[in-house]
This record gives sequence, C-alpha cells and structure tokens, in this order.
Amino acid sequence: MRIGISLLAIALCLFLIQASARFGFSRLLTRYALITHSTVVADAAVQLNPSDPEAHRARASAYNNEQQPAEAARSLESAVALRSRDDYLWIELGNTREDLGDTTRALAALDRAVRCAPYYAHPHWQRGNLLLRLNRANEAFADLRQAATANRKYLPNLIDLAWGVSKGDLKTTQDLIQIKNDTERNALIHYLATKSFRDAFALAHGSVSTSFLNGGFEDALVLNDVTFGWIVAPDPKNRLAVDVSEKFEGAKSLQINLAGNWTPNTPLLSQNIVVDAEQTYRVSFMVKTKDLVTGGPPVVTAKDVKNNQLLGKSENFPTSTTDWRTMSFEFTTLRTTQAAVIRLERSNCDSATCPIFGTLWLDQFQIEQTKPTIKQ
Repeated sequence: MRIGISLLAIALCLFLIQASARFGFSRLLTRYALITHSTVVADAAVQLNPSDPEAHRARASAYNNEQQPAEAARSLESAVALRSRDDYLWIELGNTREDLGDTTRALAALDRAVRCAPYYAHPHWQRGNLLLRLNRANEAFADLRQAATANRKYLPNLIDLAWGVSKGDLKTTQDLIQIKNDTERNALIHYLATKSFRDAFALAHGSVSTSFLNGGFEDALVLNDVTFGWIVAPDPKNRLAVDVSEKFEGAKSLQINLAGNWTPNTPLLSQNIVVDAEQTYRVSFMVKTKDLVTGGPPVVTAKDVKNNQLLGKSENFPTSTTDWRTMSFEFTTLRTTQAAVIRLERSNCDSATCPIFGTLWLDQFQIEQTKPTIKQ
C-alpha cells in the first residue's frame, strides 16, 4: 500500500515538474516571440501551452507584424476566450478586425472592452475613434468626452479632433467638446491661440478688439501667460520691472535695465494683437532712455504671427539720455493675417560683439486702424 502511494506521489511530482517546465518554457518563448516578432517561435509557445492567453497574444502580435491580420484575429479570439475580462485583449481584437475591414465585429469587440472597464479612459477612447472613422460623430464624441473626463491626457487630442471635424468652426468645436469647467475652457483657448488667434481671443475675453492689453503697464506683468497680454523673455541679465517713479501717464511704466547681452532680432517683450487682413494700423508708444549705449539700438517691430513676416517697424530708439518722447510707425497686414505680434527687439549690429547698456522706460502702447489698404 505504501509503495503504491509513493509511486503515485512520484508520478504526480513528475507530472507537475513536466507541466511547470512546459509552462516556463512556453512563457520564455512567448517573451522571445514578442521581442523578435517570430511567428515560428510564437506557434511553438502556443503549442507548448495552448491554455495561456499570453501565448496567443504574442502569436497575434507576430502575425500582425507579418501583415497577416486574419491569423492574428484568430489568435486574439483564442486569447479572449481564455481571459474574457481583459479589456486590452478586446481592444487589440477590435483593432485587428478593423484592419480586416470587419468594422461591425470590430465595434462589437470594443463594446466588450468598454464593458470590461467602463470607468477607464482607454476603451472609450478606442471606441470613440472607431465610431468617428465610421462617421458616427455624435456617438464618437460621447465616448471621447468620457475618455477625456476620466484621463486629462486625452483632452488636447479631444480638442484637436473636434477642431478638425468642425473644419475650424468655433461654435461646432464647443458643441462637440461640451466644455464643463475652466480647465477645459483654458485648454481650448491655448489650442486656438495656435490655430485661430481671433477665436482664442473672443473665447477668452467675450469679444474681439484690436487693442493692447495693459498697454500702460498699470497692471502686473503675468510672466507665465504666453497667450494674451505681454510676453516677457526669460532673460536674467536684462531686468524688466514695473516702475512707479517714472511714468508718462497713469501711475506706472515699464523699466528695462540692460546689462550687456541682448541678441539682435530676439524680443525682450512682445504681445499678440488681433487684426484684420489687408488693413493698415498705427502703433504709438512713449519711450524714455538713460545712459543707453549700444551699436544696435532697440526697436519695436510688427510681424505676422503665422509666418513671422515683418510688416513694419519703428525708428531706432534714441541713445544716451532723453526725456519722454512719442514714437510711432505704421504697418499693413497681409491677405492671410489674423494676428500681428508687436515686439521689442534690437536692430542688427555692425560687429559680432555688440553689447548694450543703460536703462529705458516704456509707456502707453496704443494701436489704431488708419485706412484700408488700396488694392491695385
């Protein structure tokens, strides 16, 4: 009796050793197949352990890499049969079925993925994109919005898709996104600033106007706002500060202390302004200097925001020491211009080494439309 039990125990141990060896070797082949995309190795892994969903997944990956989606789909169907609650497997199956042109069954697979993980972002994002490719925009954006709500990393993509589907129409974009809070609103504003500055300005301020924000420097400079208002270059050697002792009008002006380095054509200060196409504008401002010494004096320029084309510029700032004086210049926008950037920069120098020292003050920046461009 004891001998029989011992033999049975030995047989069981040998079986477990063999099973463990098969499982371990199958997993080794599975990992190798994922690295090499070898269908031969993946087939061997499945043959060694057909009940392992990871082996079938690796086989699907290898066959997809060989542009054989039909065989990959069969492997993924085996994988989801073995592990039916794995949302990632259902997503891979859905994507592979779409590659085969079977969008109905692809959508069914992504439906299963959403049911497996209803509160996670990625299944909704995958299904939403498929629905969008199927021209079912309303259903698609319901999923895409839910994905962006669950995971904020999808919000920029949601905005980009909405802008593309709407063909650049702001109201349609807002309807598709259905903004619910300031985070989403600000994200849309920052996105629009690179696509349609006029729409971005209107969304941020309620209406569109061609004017400087904080043109008299009465309000504090917001250094981290690169969308509206003054943009200050992060240059530690040239210090910008609001000055209450020197001003032309109001209570404050902007003081700039120049300490040597300032690369020509690089702005220390700039602001984007909404303008109309093919129109002429006049920019005026007040400037005061003290001990300004340089071979490349400061200048204010107007450039097209989209293509950086120079539209106009002021005369060079006066050097040495001067009292407050008015400076102005005109510029004309292009047919495609939506916004102009007004920049404080330096004129080119005659020599490679061209430091700049001294202090200048700026105040009362204004812009006005003067006359329409005369078309020939």
